[in-house]
Amino acid sequence: MTLLSPESSSKRAQGNALLDRPARAADAPQAAPLVFASGRLEFGFLFGVPKEQCIAFLRAAFASTHGRFSWRRHWVSAAKGEVVGILAAHGSRSTLSDNLWFAWMTLRFFGLRRTVGVLRRGLILESELPPPSRGETLLAHCATRVDVRSRGIFSALLNAAQSGASQPPIPRNDGLVLDVLLTNDSAARLYRRLGFVALARKRPRARSLPAELESVRMRFTPR
Repeated sequence: MTLLSPESSSKRAQGNALLDRPARAADAPQAAPLVFASGRLEFGFLFGVPKEQCIAFLRAAFASTHGRFSWRRHWVSAAKGEVVGILAAHGSRSTLSDNLWFAWMTLRFFGLRRTVGVLRRGLILESELPPPSRGETLLAHCATRVDVRSRGIFSALLNAAQSGASQPPIPRNDGLVLDVLLTNDSAARLYRRLGFVALARKRPRARSLPAELESVRMRFTPR
């Protein structure tokens, strides 16, 4: 795979008024809708509430310093002060603490009654979107704002995150994995161009999981 060097990535950002950088807590209002867009169907199934409530939860979780939705896990592409692209990375060591924090945030935000259903559906969803195994890094929450798609923004953002000048970089090896819906052909094509290949399923889709959420895991293959 041919990736931009840090120097060429910087020139690209200057030429297009784009800045690829680690996220900040202050990005939450603009980042949360993009995180939701990265998994609209999944979040709808998980929380069982309207879009606005999902985004409100994600905004609060993004502003937190803990958990898989925290700004600390994310990189963003910003144009004129506006967040237009986003991605996150999760390692296997944080899975347990992430799950505990998610349960606490859900309880705090939605209350006990709804939290029980969210956690139950979360287990169903996890059967389709498993956490990263030991030695793996899961690339998640990948989204670009609709009005700036097809401009190479996500590819450059991933490259910047893999360069990791200001925080531990996302790996460029076969430990990097991601999930994509079977119906999301455009995203799958992009990931293939970036060097990801689809993996064979290890188990059938859970009966309690909606068919529209069937996904495929892809693994990065250095070239």
